[in-house]
Amino acid sequence: MTIDRVARSPEIKDLVSLALVEAFGAVPTPEGTQALGEEIAAGVERLVARHAGKTAGGIDLLQPARVLYRSVGMDPTRYRPSPEALLRRLLKGEPFPRIHPAVDLGNLWAVLSGLPVGLYDADKLEPGPIEARLGRAGESYEGINKPEVHLGGRLALADARGAFGNPSSDSLRTSVGPGSSHLLYVMFAPAGHEIGALDLWAAWLRERAEALLGARSVSGVLP
Repeated sequence: MTIDRVARSPEIKDLVSLALVEAFGAVPTPEGTQALGEEIAAGVERLVARHAGKTAGGIDLLQPARVLYRSVGMDPTRYRPSPEALLRRLLKGEPFPRIHPAVDLGNLWAVLSGLPVGLYDADKLEPGPIEARLGRAGESYEGINKPEVHLGGRLALADARGAFGNPSSDSLRTSVGPGSSHLLYVMFAPAGHEIGALDLWAAWLRERAEALLGARSVSGVLP
């Protein structure tokens, strides 16, 4: 399984925890997509009601991601964690972005938990180990809707071909599209984050991948 190949480099092992969910045979149906839309609408309504009028710095939900970024030397006000960027848009009254059911589910997972999430087409990953590490000097990749994402000194995921994801912007190389059915979701958390909470979030996504995407799924946590 893909999640069994994921490990952390020694330099970040004491800084970063990961929750992993791998989904097989994810083929969304109209019924599942409609149910996902209803869950998104309900989740957004709760978030907006709870955090209306607050700035990101005043929302407790978003602070663990900021701690994570600072722990690896990243300024979260310059490189915003993905859930913070999305919640800021929702609080401005902008709609939840609907891209692809698997992507939408990952974005919902991120904004409800407050923790950054990456989603990858597992069939586009190279065989062999997958490592969470710091990006190397000069390292970059073509991002989704971004010509270049610079990774030097930033948290990244890499396979044998090189980096393919980070907590702010994933790569085009491993992006999920209409033909993607084998999925790897990765949730990033600061070390010391409650492991029981990560287990619960992994179970939350596993259950919804099965119910809403029609997938078989497995999960794990690297505390």
